[in-house]
Formats: sequence, C-alpha cells, structure tokens
Amino acid sequence: MAGSQRDPSRPARPERARAALASAIVLGVSLALLAAPAHGPALAHPRAPEWEVYALRYATVKAFPVRYLVARADTARKADIAMMFWLLEGPDRRRVLVDAGFYRQKFLDAWKPADFMKPSDVVNGFGIPPDSITDIIVSHVHWDHLDGADLFPNATIWIQREEYEHHVGADGRPLYPAIDTLDARMLFAMNQAGRVRLVPGDAQEILPGITVYTGGKHTFASQYAGVRTAKGTVVVASDNCYLYENLEKHLAIAQTLDSASNLAAQDRMKELAAAPRLIVPGHDAAVFARFHAASPRAVKIE
Repeated sequence: MAGSQRDPSRPARPERARAALASAIVLGVSLALLAAPAHGPALAHPRAPEWEVYALRYATVKAFPVRYLVARADTARKADIAMMFWLLEGPDRRRVLVDAGFYRQKFLDAWKPADFMKPSDVVNGFGIPPDSITDIIVSHVHWDHLDGADLFPNATIWIQREEYEHHVGADGRPLYPAIDTLDARMLFAMNQAGRVRLVPGDAQEILPGITVYTGGKHTFASQYAGVRTAKGTVVVASDNCYLYENLEKHLAIAQTLDSASNLAAQDRMKELAAAPRLIVPGHDAAVFARFHAASPRAVKIE
C-alpha cells in the first residue's frame, strides 16, 4: 500500500545498516579466502636454502710472478699460487661447482703444475662422484677455469651470455684469444646439446641461494658468486680478485680490462659478504691455511 512505503529522503534504520555492513564484510572475507593460495598467504616467500662451500685444490704453480696478479706489484716478487675451484653443496643433493679447473695435456706441458690431480679425481676423492655434479658456474673462459667442465658429464653450465657470445663464434671457433680453441669447441658443443644456460647480466639468482654478479672485468663479462650459507653470504670471487692482497690493499688485479671497475667489484664484494673473511680469492694459497681442512685437498669456507 502507498501508505507503507518508506520515504526515500529518510535514512535507513540503524539495525538494517549494521546488517548490510556485516553482510559485506562476510562476503569480502569469503572472496579473499577463495583467492588466497591453499599453502599460505599470498605474500609469503620461502626462505632461500643454505649451502656449504668448499675450496678444492687440484694443483700449484710455483714461483708465479706477483706482478701478473696485483697491480703495481714489485716485478721481482714471486709466489706459489693455488689452482682451485669451489664446490657448493645444497639441499636435494644439488652439487654445484664454481669453475672446473683444467686437465688437457697441452696445459700440463706448458705450465708444469706441481701436485696436479685431475679435477674430477679431486671431487671423487672428496666422496662425490663426478657424474653427480648438477651444475657448473663458469666464472670466465680462461683455460684454468673452464677446461675441466667436460669432466662432469651431467652438469648444466652457467655462464654470462655476454661472456659466451663475445668469445665463442657461431661455428664454435674462438672469437678472441682469451678462450682456448679446444675450450671454445667444447663449450659450443655443450651449448648445442642444450647444457648451457646463458645468464642475462648482473645480480641474477640462478639457483635458490646462489646469485651471480658481474663487473669484475677480468674478462669481457666475468662473474662471481654470492652464496647463502649458515654463516651468511660467502663470495666466491674467482679471478675477479686473485689474492687477499688485492682486497687488503685495495689494489686491482693486474689482468683486468678495467681497473676502476675491478676495484668497484671488490668494494661490492665487501658489502655482499657477511664478513670480510668470507670473500674467497681465486688463487691465494692462504685460503688453505685460513680455513679448516675438510679433506687433504679441501677446506670448508665458514
């Protein structure tokens, strides 16, 4: 009836307004619950895994001129340098190498390293079958870091896209002398087989808890790795920092395409690492005195 209709100019009764508000809240909560993933809040992120980091020594080069390692070093200085690579052990039996050493006879004949052991034998002696290595992070294309990659037949290779494309031609031939002909052919064949992952630049987390960085300029696009461990971030510098002396005296490496960039990379390593002692240079024999032995040829970085 006309007399029972509410005047639209009058506000709704308070109890009706409260009921309408409650219905809206219930509906909104229901929709939010339906939209949320079953495993938890939408903004929750899993914690990155913690890795264990080891330096493995496969040879020594005796009486190496320090002027080739440290800018402006005394030309008369010489030192025995460690030839090493690094093992990262993570969850789910993921086993990652940073670099892979060398083993081809031409390099053994040219450099005559002392106490040489094939990198795959060093890994096996550490209790890890070489065919169980899942990944190799190649810091750069020099023979003493890349040459041993094919000793680990099941590993995925991670290298900077610019490093690969600058050095390896479309036919597998070397484009610049920084990479050896045999190693260029090997890396090309691995890429053709689908085993190479080309990293698209700086600060890329290629595996959970492992991030690679550029800027060291040892080669065109050399990279180093930041690794999350129980002690905080370890920086595996490889040849972007040869010796502890580079870090402690803030001196660029002698073999770099850009000294200013290399020094900036060293400063960045100090910011990334949980402590200065957790920056591991590429060839300093003192690494094997500063950390506890894990085997006759390995120390644990912690």
